Amino acid sequence: MPEKIATGDLVDRVRAGDVSAAGLFHDRLRPVVEATLRRLLGPADNEFEDVAQVALIEIIRSLGRYRGDCAVETWAAAVTAKVVFKQLRRRKLERTIFERQAPVDNVADAGGDVAELRALIRRVIGHLHEMSETRATVFLLHDVFGYDLMEVAAIVGASVSATQSKLVRGRRDLHRRIAADADLASALAPWKEPT
Repeated sequence: MPEKIATGDLVDRVRAGDVSAAGLFHDRLRPVVEATLRRLLGPADNEFEDVAQVALIEIIRSLGRYRGDCAVETWAAAVTAKVVFKQLRRRKLERTIFERQAPVDNVADAGGDVAELRALIRRVIGHLHEMSETRATVFLLHDVFGYDLMEVAAIVGASVSATQSKLVRGRRDLHRRIAADADLASALAPWKEPT
């Protein structure tokens, strides 16, 4: 007969590196992960098993952040949902990239040749590297990769209001840096959104 361990004790044993407890932990949470995936992705999703494995790995990796404020099953479902949202964002980004069929000539028509555009991107990346890492990360996750504010907050481990503040300050910081870089500001002027 399999060993019956209280969930709290099981979590403690997994955190302590008990390999036998890890197997039991997996067996206990796998149905929660699968149920969450069925609700969010559907059972026929062609990456169902892969996403389930990623979710279980993320649950183990982030177990140190589990504070016990809710049932471990509830927490595991939330971690799984975050993995699914990240997966869906990745799929959306991949579709956008692969569906875009703008030839290189069109990039040149948009205001410069490819080498010039790459140089501009490198300069923007340089400014991002000079910023606070957290502000730059929040800016990239939200404004570039399209995560919503709640997802970004979960990824960076901050409250939504703190994340919003970091986003506003990050945008302001990047815009200030670009404005102070006269050549970059001039080159990006044609793409500036009207106010």
